[in-house]
Amino acid sequence: MDEIKLRPFHAGDARWLIERHGTLYARDEGFDDTFAPLVAGILEDFIANHDPARERGWIAERAGVRLGSIFCVTQDERTAKLRLFLLVPEARGHGLGRRLLTTCMGFARNVGYSGMVLWTHESHAAACGLYRSFGWELMDSKPVHSFGVDLVEQSWRIRL
Repeated sequence: MDEIKLRPFHAGDARWLIERHGTLYARDEGFDDTFAPLVAGILEDFIANHDPARERGWIAERAGVRLGSIFCVTQDERTAKLRLFLLVPEARGHGLGRRLLTTCMGFARNVGYSGMVLWTHESHAAACGLYRSFGWELMDSKPVHSFGVDLVEQSWRIRL
């Protein structure tokens, strides 16, 4: 996957991110129409309130075509939260997820966070395998009913 650029997130990317999350999670996970509004709220908050010195979003793209995203936001003074990690299906399996995760974690470390957390679902086996390979630890796992489906919600953390 040569010539893929990671560039800063811009407010104009929000519509694409909301649509891709909604469409892909509905197709792949059976999520209902409550998921896209959650993504929209996360992005609205980021656009309105993020601290550019300590929070950042990236968009992966090739030849102007968006392929994925990842965000680093503040959980608390010492802890960053990874959010909105997404790769479109055609971009998976080529090392782009590893590149996005490396970029996000490196940024968090460089701006002074001592750890990171994230929230995901057990069904995202490839992402969970990637987190584990980077040294993330699974802290909690519990069955839930969210977005119209039964899921196993997970919380992960890593010290930077």
